[in-house]
Amino acid sequence: MTDDLQKIQAKFGLIGTSDSLLRVLEKSALVAPTKINILLRGESGSGKDVMARVIHGLSDRKDKKLIIVNCGAIPEGIIESELFGHEKGSFTGAEQTRQGYFEMANGGTIFLDEIGDTPKNVQVKLLRILENGEYYRVGSSEVRKTDVRIITATNRDLWDDVQKGHFREDLYYRLDTVTIHIPPLRERKDDIPLIFRRFVEEFARKYDSVFQGFSDDARELLVSYRWPGNIRELRSVAEQLVVLERSQFVTAEKLKKYLKGRQHTGSADNLPMRMQAYRDESHQYGSGINDQEREMLYRAMLDLRTEISDMKKMLGSFIYNSMERDGKPTRALPLLASSSQTPHRDSNDYVQSRDRNEDEVPLGVNRERVRDSSDAMHEDIDDPEDLMSYFRQLENIPSVEDAEKFLIKLSLERFEGNRRKAAETLGMSERTLYRKLDQYGLIS
Repeated sequence: MTDDLQKIQAKFGLIGTSDSLLRVLEKSALVAPTKINILLRGESGSGKDVMARVIHGLSDRKDKKLIIVNCGAIPEGIIESELFGHEKGSFTGAEQTRQGYFEMANGGTIFLDEIGDTPKNVQVKLLRILENGEYYRVGSSEVRKTDVRIITATNRDLWDDVQKGHFREDLYYRLDTVTIHIPPLRERKDDIPLIFRRFVEEFARKYDSVFQGFSDDARELLVSYRWPGNIRELRSVAEQLVVLERSQFVTAEKLKKYLKGRQHTGSADNLPMRMQAYRDESHQYGSGINDQEREMLYRAMLDLRTEISDMKKMLGSFIYNSMERDGKPTRALPLLASSSQTPHRDSNDYVQSRDRNEDEVPLGVNRERVRDSSDAMHEDIDDPEDLMSYFRQLENIPSVEDAEKFLIKLSLERFEGNRRKAAETLGMSERTLYRKLDQYGLIS
């Protein structure tokens, strides 16, 4: 590590010596003094906002404002006003003139996090600011200018959004001038104990506690766990340990209680022990694979198993629970089994069909599967092929949009219209859910 990188780390409180972190710092230091647009890409919680502060702090604008905006957290109806400001009386509730974030950041830097969540009409105006610094306040015809350095960030594949028509291609090219990939915590394994210790010591001072250290098996668990929430999750776990395991020595058993990510139960939480057993077995039979290659293969196997498990749980929950919820099947399977060319019966007819004759079971649905759906939900799904076999029995395969529309309707019905809970279940932001509701005409 060079002296310059050490100074940057000391100045901004960055911890770690991993190659992936040092590459990010080197690239950030290189582009910071320029006016070039920067796109930060990385998973949620990986520290994109921290890197934006680093770039601003190393730039010629460091003495000016840095405005941080989470585009995904601003409701679609007011995001234009928040970014560009508005005139008094321009809309209901606009009781006075208001500056927007671009006006506030004039001369400094604006960081637009979750840029992929901005609606199309706002994307057009962002493109204009990127091109010539011009914008309009909402309700005004006066052209205004701003001189800002724009840093954007996303945890999504923007090019995929472009292909799907959700993001403007011309804006994508303007934002993607220089891309900096922020590594997830699982790719910085050597840094995890260092960061964790810093957090624990910080919270120990805050809550007047004493950190007694952690055992070797706890350290191995820290490193092997995948940290799906990245640094944000690591910080949360450290705080919980300090508060709830006050002044105690941290063991792997204590640490496991606070690991809530998908890799906690039955997979990477016991990776060190299983990895050692696998090494011993390989040496016994004289395997020619070295330890690094073997570990890569093993982790890939764990990831694959977890993904399959997640898919089984998600599809099982949405399909089979829908069939047998409260002992009465809903229209879930008729909807998935039908297409625009194949009408299906009303859900009330389907509910009664099991008490009549087999000919009234909707087209494309395996009769035995319908009859034994409550057992299938718990016992039939022993292998992903069972689930694939079920879908192959459908006479009409639904389109991706039809399936998505169905799952949105089902989740809203399940949570009695609560969009926040529905969005969490579907794995999307409330903003994205609202856009989907509008797209499919589901807004009542």
